[in-house]
Amino acid sequence: MFHPRYRPRRMRRDEFSRRLMREHVFTADDLIWPVFVHELPGRAPVASMPGVERLSIDELLREAEQALQLGVPVIDLFPVLDASRKSLDAAEAWNPDGLAQRAVRALKQRFPELGVMTDVALDPYTTHGQDGIIDARGYVLNDVTVEALVKQSLSHAEAGVDIVSPSDMMDGRIGAIRDALDEAGHIHARIMAYSAKYASAFYGPFRDAVGSAGNLGKADKKTYQMDPANGDEALREIALDLEEGADMVMVKPGMPYLDIVWRVKQEFGVPTFAYHVSGEYAMLKAAAANGWLDERKCVMETMIGFKRAGADGVLTYYAPQIARWLKEA
Repeated sequence: MFHPRYRPRRMRRDEFSRRLMREHVFTADDLIWPVFVHELPGRAPVASMPGVERLSIDELLREAEQALQLGVPVIDLFPVLDASRKSLDAAEAWNPDGLAQRAVRALKQRFPELGVMTDVALDPYTTHGQDGIIDARGYVLNDVTVEALVKQSLSHAEAGVDIVSPSDMMDGRIGAIRDALDEAGHIHARIMAYSAKYASAFYGPFRDAVGSAGNLGKADKKTYQMDPANGDEALREIALDLEEGADMVMVKPGMPYLDIVWRVKQEFGVPTFAYHVSGEYAMLKAAAANGWLDERKCVMETMIGFKRAGADGVLTYYAPQIARWLKEA
C-alpha cells in the first residue's frame, strides 16, 4: 500500500495549523467604503442595493463615526444631485459650495483622522448621464472634459479631501490633475486612478443610486471605458496613469477581473485596489436573501479572493458590515 511522506491534509487537520499556514488575511485596514450623499434630509434606501442608503450630510457624519470605531480607514463620497442642478457642462461639479465639497468639509472638520476620498467624474452632474462633456453627436470630448475634471479636483482639494479618484477614463487626465494640484499647493492630495475601468454590465444599481440611469437611457460608455475582452490594454492604461503621477491604481469591476488585478500587481508592484461594484454586491445580497448562500462566509471568501489576486484593498458597500464581522470573530 502506498504511503505518501508528505500529506498536505496534515496541515489542514486543526484550526491552529490552518492559521499557521494561512497566506492571506483580510482586515478592516483593507476597506474603503463607498457612500452616497444626497441633498434631502435623512436617509433614502437604494432599492437595487439592499442595505445601502443615500445619506444627508448629518446622517453621513453619524455613519462616519461608526465606521471610524469599526476601523474603516477611508470613506469614498458619491453625490446624488437633484435634476435642477444638472447641466450639459456639469458646472455644479466644481461649485465650492456643492454637495460633495460640503460633505468633505464636514467630514474633515469632525473626523480629521478619517481618510476621505471623492469620485472625480461628471456623470452625476450631466443631464445626459455621460462622464464627460459631449458634442452634438453625443460623443464625449476628451480634452474639454479633462479641463472640467481639473476644476472639479481642485475644488475637492480646496475642501480638504485626502484622495481624488478620477473614474472617467479620459486620456491624460491624471497628469493634468496632478500638475494642477501641485501648482495650487495641494502636494499631499493623493490620486487613486480608475486606471482599468471596464464598460461593464455590473454598474446598473450604482447608476440607480446616483440617479444617472434615467439620464443615460439606452446610451453606453464604450467609447471611453474599456472593452471587457481586453487585458493587455489594462496594463497600458496602468502604465500611463503611473507615468502621469497616480499614487494608486484601481481595477473595476472586481470579481470578474481578478486576472487583471493579478497582472497589474505582478507587473507594477504599486498600490492596487479593486472595486467590488454595485452589481456584485446586489447579487450576493439577493442570493443571501433567498437563503441560497451564507452571506457572511461568501462575502469574506470574496474579500480573500481579492487579496489573493494581489489587491491591497477593496472598495465595497459591505465595508461596515465586514468590519463588524471582523470585530465579532
